[in-house]
Parts: sequence; C-alpha cells; structure tokens
Amino acid sequence: MRKKIVVLTGAGISAESGLKTFRDAGGLWEGYSVYDVATPEAWKRDPELVQQFYNERRKAVLEASPNAAHQALVKLEAKFDVSVITQNIDDLHERAGSSDVVHLHGIITKSQSDKKPELTYDIEGWELRMGELCELGSQLRPHVVWFGEAVPMIEIAAQICCKAEILIVIGTSLQVYPAAGLVDLAPGNALKFLVDVNSRPARQDIEEIIECASTGVPKLVQRLLDSEA
Repeated sequence: MRKKIVVLTGAGISAESGLKTFRDAGGLWEGYSVYDVATPEAWKRDPELVQQFYNERRKAVLEASPNAAHQALVKLEAKFDVSVITQNIDDLHERAGSSDVVHLHGIITKSQSDKKPELTYDIEGWELRMGELCELGSQLRPHVVWFGEAVPMIEIAAQICCKAEILIVIGTSLQVYPAAGLVDLAPGNALKFLVDVNSRPARQDIEEIIECASTGVPKLVQRLLDSEA
C-alpha cells in the first residue's frame, strides 16, 4: 500500500505565480480593506464592489500559471497516495494536475447561491455579473469563504490529516485558524516538513526548509521519491 502524503498549502505557493493576498500589505488586498470586500457584511453593504473585486481576482487567477512547486507535487502521485489541502482560492493545483484537492476557503472559479451556499456553479470566463441568479432566484456570489463565515470543508480536511504518514506544509504562516490546527492532527509518528521562505520559531517535530516554494518543494519531492526507489 502506498504511503499517505497530505500537503497543506497557503499563500506562499501561489505568490510565486504572481497572485497576491491581503497579508502582503498589512490587511490590504490589492489596495482594498478586507472588511470592504471579504465579509458577509461587505456583500450586503456593497455587492457591486465585492463582485467587481472578485472578478478582478478571478481574471488574475486565469492569467496565472502553476509554478514549479505545483508541478512538483503532482510527481508525488507516481509513488504516494497524495491529498492536497489548500487555503488558496485559485485553481493552480488542479491545473498543474493534482488529482485530489480540498479547498478550505472555496475556489474563485465557481459561484454559489446567496441563499443556499451548497448550490455552486462553474463560472464561464472571469466575470460574474450582478443579476446572474441561482436556480432559486437568488444572486450568485463568489464561491469563497469570507471572514466571519464557517469553513465547511474543515472536518473533511481534519479527517484527511489524521491519516497522514507524511505531512508537507508549504507557503503558510500557520497563523490562520482553523487551518493552522490541522498540522497537529497528523499522527505523532508522521514525518512533517515545512517549506517556507520565512523562518519562524522551530518545532522539533517539523523539519524546516527555508526556501521559496518553487525551489524548496521540487527538492523535497525528489528526496521523497528517491526514498521509495
């Protein structure tokens, strides 16, 4: 039976494909306060602004390409059972070829019903317009988990992490909960790696690789593949 690898990815892996996050500039996301574009209250207050903001982000995602880190993770599937759990709302893992991806915070290439979030739809192109409705007649909004909303996939992600024999954390500060708590759900005997360009207080149970994702991940992937040769 192939070993189970669980990969937890954050903003750092997508940043190398040119995608910025609100954490890049003290709570601003492309010049916007997150409270103006990434909360349920913002949507109620100014849905046109929120829709425009995510249309611009979606356009940027569609113009971006998977980088060497995304591509390297796909290679692990040749010898391991791999699940990717991402905090990112882009689809770069899927476009690189990863076959099992769980999106904790939704995915920007889909829309959801304002009335019933479980109703989701693929978006054609980059623009979601006001007046586009779900089958219940409610306005469609981005399929993104906003601040103050529940994280519906967290329980599934937790179950996956409990099965990890190898855990790889990439490009995340491990400061955003509940996602950060997933690391501690991996079994105590699991091998744990952190690939991130920013150093932080060391944990004895995690091997730190202080490199950017596009260089550190391919090296780690090759090392793991060689260990199964």
